[in-house]
Order: sequence, then C-alpha cells, then structure tokens
Amino acid sequence: MTDSEKLDLILSEMQEMKSEMQEMKGEMQELKQRTTNIELHIENVTDKNIQLIAENFVELTKKLNQAIPVADKNLAYEVKVNYLINEVANLKEEVANLKNRIA
Repeated sequence: MTDSEKLDLILSEMQEMKSEMQEMKGEMQELKQRTTNIELHIENVTDKNIQLIAENFVELTKKLNQAIPVADKNLAYEVKVNYLINEVANLKEEVANLKNRIA
C-alpha cells in the first residue's frame, strides 16, 4: 500500500467519522428538544393538574368532615372502647392470678 493510498484511506475514514458526528449532533439536538418538551409539559400540564387535584382533595376532605362529624367522633369512641376492653381483660386476668395465689 502506497503512502497516497494510506492517506486516501485515512481521509475516507475521517469523512465517515465526520458524517457520523453530524448524525450524532442531530440526534443530540432531537433529544434536547424532546427533553425541553417534556419539561414544558411537566411544568405546564402535570404540575397544574396535580395542584388542582390536591386543592380539590383538601376541599372534599373539609366538606366530608363537615358532613359527617358524628362519624369522626364515633371512630374516636370506638378506638377508646377497644382500648378499654383490652385493659379490662388485662385487669380480669391479673385479678384471677391474684385470686389463685391467695387461694
């Protein structure tokens, strides 16, 4: 292989690399554009929709609490009664143990 052929080969390889780099630049530009579009969509659409959902959830929760305050109280009483039932059962067991020790 002559020096001229080697140089021609190197030149053609460099031209191919340059072409591939141009393709990569185009793909990177496309990715940048897609990323920008995604960011804009998240900012303009998704974030606003999440905010609307959150605001409506808060309002619905307030309305629900106003509509059924008795249910909230019943739930609290139910928890207290369950706790007391458990405590009474524990006390009964302790009294039974004490009776057995005394007898």
